[in-house]
Amino acid sequence: MKNAIGFIISCIASSVLVAPGFVATARAQEMPSDYQEVLKVLGRQGDYKADVLKVNVPRNDLQVSVAGVLTPTPFGFGGWVALTKGEGGRDVMMGDLVLLQEEVNPVMSALLDHGLDVTALHNHFFWEEPRLFFMHIHGHGKAIDLGNRVKPALDLIGHVTAAPAHKSPSASDPAPQGGLDAAKIVKIVGHEGEQTGPVYKITLGRDDIGVKESGAKINARMGLNTWAAFAGTNENAQIAGDVAMLESEVTPVLKALRKNGLDVVAIHNHMTTAHPIVIFLHYWGRGPAEKLATGFKAAVDELGKGQATHKTDY
Repeated sequence: MKNAIGFIISCIASSVLVAPGFVATARAQEMPSDYQEVLKVLGRQGDYKADVLKVNVPRNDLQVSVAGVLTPTPFGFGGWVALTKGEGGRDVMMGDLVLLQEEVNPVMSALLDHGLDVTALHNHFFWEEPRLFFMHIHGHGKAIDLGNRVKPALDLIGHVTAAPAHKSPSASDPAPQGGLDAAKIVKIVGHEGEQTGPVYKITLGRDDIGVKESGAKINARMGLNTWAAFAGTNENAQIAGDVAMLESEVTPVLKALRKNGLDVVAIHNHMTTAHPIVIFLHYWGRGPAEKLATGFKAAVDELGKGQATHKTDY
């Protein structure tokens, strides 16, 4: 009886080991030649499983602590880029890059300048040191082209010079003198705003896209808006704001902001069941007020152009 049971168990084990689906998911597949070329272009190692080439971009160069506890890279600081075969002989690329705050906008510009999309920018942790941001990316095209297009961004990681530390103002520091010429800002942007103390804020609705949530029309006062707040002086001003975008508007707006020297600090959604889908980004900049207003205007000009898609294939 024992011998019979042993024979049955042996047969079952053998059949599991040779099951086609099981073996395919348990070990690496043979890597396509074009993906091997991608690894050569990137100068990085990767593996090919489940029809996906995955290239890890870990931040082993950083010593990260979370809430004062030194935390190993695999805990959540391993960036990556992945490719898989799509339709029409094209590949789809996705990725998640782990970046210091001074790396975010140089890396973003490198991606945008080479025809790739940035689809999200956010944090994954509280109380981490150094401060880290996570950038999700997307592209489609020939595998080797995608490799060449993402390489400049990857090469920047760990090699961006940190900006000088800014001295925190004290209560005794004098406030900037001179104020802002709001009329000049209005002339550039083409819309009036409101003055609240030292801040001049312009808010623009998106009535052109008719967003509804649970049957209710969502307007500017409910949060469907694009805005810019200005503070400081005409010569030394700051701008901060939010842009509400349709999916097709995200990349053109990002390009407009970066071209005008404004930093993008977050890309995310504010509503989960609204239709159509609206993506929001937050930005910041510093410089002459007129230059900042011109950058904001360039971003606003990319809104409301319809559903025309941007070019992502070279």
